[in-house]
Amino acid sequence: MTTNKRVFTLRLSDEVFDKIGVLAANEHRSMTNYIEYVLIQHLEQIEKGHGKTTTEDK
Repeated sequence: MTTNKRVFTLRLSDEVFDKIGVLAANEHRSMTNYIEYVLIQHLEQIEKGHGKTTTEDK
């Protein structure tokens, strides 16, 4: 099954990259999956406090 997801590049220092790798391994996730998970969790946390984020033009 194909997915329709956008892809982008992150520019991270080796230290940050390695730290994310350790955290991802601790969660038994790939680095990509862990970064996606963390971003989604952060968006949910922000939306709980500030309301739903919209992407429509204002």
